[in-house]
Amino acid sequence: MWLTTAVIVGLAIILGLGFYAGRLLFLLKQQNNRQKAARDARIANITESIIVIGKAMQQQQCDLSEGAIRICKLLNALPLQSPPDYRGNFPHIHKLFVEISGFAILEERKKLSATEKRKQDTAREQIESDYESLVLRELDDICRWCEALAAKTAA
Repeated sequence: MWLTTAVIVGLAIILGLGFYAGRLLFLLKQQNNRQKAARDARIANITESIIVIGKAMQQQQCDLSEGAIRICKLLNALPLQSPPDYRGNFPHIHKLFVEISGFAILEERKKLSATEKRKQDTAREQIESDYESLVLRELDDICRWCEALAAKTAA
């Protein structure tokens, strides 16, 4: 009699734990699905932004230096499991980004004297002219890569 009671209690405990484990697995799957959806939406948003900036740069609606800064920062912000080598894939825009990243911006720039601002502007314009044709050719590759990434994550 006590053996039957112990078996019934044991089975009840096992069934309860099994149900609890199943519920936890279900909740984990839901959480993973929400995280994947949020990551995919972020990838779509970032890639769309990169494409818009790239097209604006091609149409000369955006300075090359400003576009390079924005594109490189957005590429680094992509939440990919195994991010590609952006420096190797898009070397010219990355080199432009590195060369202009030392210039003062925002509040730092406001603190500069007028002659120092002109010096930085002249240097930045020279760097932009050195990289202009290379970066403009590379923008098509960046846009195509972003469109393919967005299509892959949407599927």
